[in-house]
Amino acid sequence: MSSTESKEPVLYITFSLEDEMFAVDVSQVREILDSTRITKIPRAPEFMRGVINVRGSVVPVVDMRLKFGMASAESTANTRIIVLELNLDGETMILGALADSVKDVIELEQSQIEDPPKIGSRWKTEFIKGIGKRNDEFIILLDIDRIFSSDELAIVETASAGATVEENI
Repeated sequence: MSSTESKEPVLYITFSLEDEMFAVDVSQVREILDSTRITKIPRAPEFMRGVINVRGSVVPVVDMRLKFGMASAESTANTRIIVLELNLDGETMILGALADSVKDVIELEQSQIEDPPKIGSRWKTEFIKGIGKRNDEFIILLDIDRIFSSDELAIVETASAGATVEENI
């Protein structure tokens, strides 16, 4: 596979959206938070739920279901916010991604990862690093840096820059 040059196994955090299993490279995950009160931002894109306070910093939160064209869902006891570090044009941006649930940390070897399908995929293949195979399940390995366009992140950043979030205790 061309997008992952390393022969070493890679650790991924798996999470679910609807009935699909996704994963992101653990090196891009800062932390995982229980669902909390999200402050809405006026005129933000539909997929942007709002902002939260993470140790004094305003962090925008996006609904990954909406970003991927799925129906929105109510928060449950399993809903989590995955705080991610994105690299956009050489700059780091912190973003919270709302997931139905976070499953576990897995290790995948190169032999367990295939290139994303060129056709017939529900997801845009430029967002996918590969398809991981573990036991009898497929896991969509996301390229989190490519999911959001520069324009979208600029809107999210601008909307969240003016926001203030009360300290959640």
